[in-house]
Amino acid sequence: MSVRTRIAPSPTGDPHVGTAYVALFNYALARRSGGQFILRIEDTDRQRSHPASERMIFEALRWLGLSWDEGPDVGGPCGPYRQSERTEIYRQHAEELLRRGAAYLCFCSPARLEALREEQREKKLSLGYDGRCRSLAPAEARARRAAGEPHVVRLAMPSEDTMVVSDALRGDIRFERAQMDDQVLLKSDGFPTYHLANVVDDHLMGITHVLRAEEWLSSLPKHVQLYRAFGWEMPVFCHLPLLRNPDKSKISKRKNPVSLNHYRRAGYLPEALLNYLALMGWGMPDGREEFSLEEFVASFSLERISLGGPVFDQEKLTWLNGKYLRRLSPSALLARLHGHLLSDEYMLRVLPLVQDRIDTLEGFFDYAHFFFAGEVTYDDEAMSQLVPKNRTAAEAAKAFQALLEKHLDPLLDWEAPLIEAALRSAAEESGWSPKEAFMAVRVACTGRAATPPLFETLAVLGKEAVRRRLRRAIDLLRAARPAA
Repeated sequence: MSVRTRIAPSPTGDPHVGTAYVALFNYALARRSGGQFILRIEDTDRQRSHPASERMIFEALRWLGLSWDEGPDVGGPCGPYRQSERTEIYRQHAEELLRRGAAYLCFCSPARLEALREEQREKKLSLGYDGRCRSLAPAEARARRAAGEPHVVRLAMPSEDTMVVSDALRGDIRFERAQMDDQVLLKSDGFPTYHLANVVDDHLMGITHVLRAEEWLSSLPKHVQLYRAFGWEMPVFCHLPLLRNPDKSKISKRKNPVSLNHYRRAGYLPEALLNYLALMGWGMPDGREEFSLEEFVASFSLERISLGGPVFDQEKLTWLNGKYLRRLSPSALLARLHGHLLSDEYMLRVLPLVQDRIDTLEGFFDYAHFFFAGEVTYDDEAMSQLVPKNRTAAEAAKAFQALLEKHLDPLLDWEAPLIEAALRSAAEESGWSPKEAFMAVRVACTGRAATPPLFETLAVLGKEAVRRRLRRAIDLLRAARPAA
């Protein structure tokens, strides 16, 4: 039997470094075994899924060199590879579960479910559905559905006190009944939840090994029960250890840059990033820390995956990236620069913004340096302009934080008109005038008060550079001493 693995990201934000980590291990297992590696887009979250996020996923994985054999953009025998294009398949499978008695119709209202959760919280009980509709006679449930009463389809979990499931890294794992409520499979709008779509797709696409993040371990009993209910052969489940911050918490953008776009914009080499991600949960048989993707694939085995919580140490990644950079020949390094911040595409976006503001070619480097730098510096004058008059450094830091998290982070289409709208909305919310807000952001992102038009400048800088500089400004403002 050919090994078939998959990576199934949700297109709801920037491509995450954790996605690359899981994709790398799935890619290695498929390539090592002469099998197939599949990309599937899990876009059942209709409110948050976005085409721009999907495009970024494709671009980021290709930048890393993790090519796929089947997927939305390359086709394949098991398509379509977007879940939003497979809804009828899920509805048919939900009906099959109802026919088998492995699922049931639930008519509980949102108000009733919220009251149930509140009662469970007060009594310090595990949150979950209490199975009220499970006892409905099938004929009554069908009649209520035929009459148009709103409903969902729920999985009927076994009534046993415990369930034992197997993981390739952890062996047999015991789950208590309180951890396994009757999960919604089909929502009231007829769209599937992650659980139904995930299992149906993995089966129909012939996935033999499910390598995914440790955070999905709690869903394993539900997925195992779905395989049993359908009478399908189960894949090998392997839950990879989570990437963690130095304090052992789950890696997050508040403590570490997690967007692959950040590492690409900052000039990390894809081969160095892949090397580092491989070290997060695995080790070469000979103990080497530096190896190529091809060497990783050739030596890969599930047995060598370590369950220790790997710490994503950005300083070590930077050190490793430096070693890769220094091994490049000058001509190879030049080629990398030409493909990065000195590409014709990027330069042709910068030049129209600065051409009318310089008098010599030499002047370009002085005026436009912030388009190419990683960090910008703030002299005393700039620091004073980061904080508008009659405002404090703490207030400015709070306003920048709100701008970043509520208005800029959610932007997936990074274009000047959308950036302007986000900044105006943030200014209004903070009670700042547009003039003072725009100046503060201008200085935070460029280090100077005189620049080309702000929104066009931010658009060319890119989301990652803007994010990074705003975070640094926030840190500086928080560290600033209050005026005497």
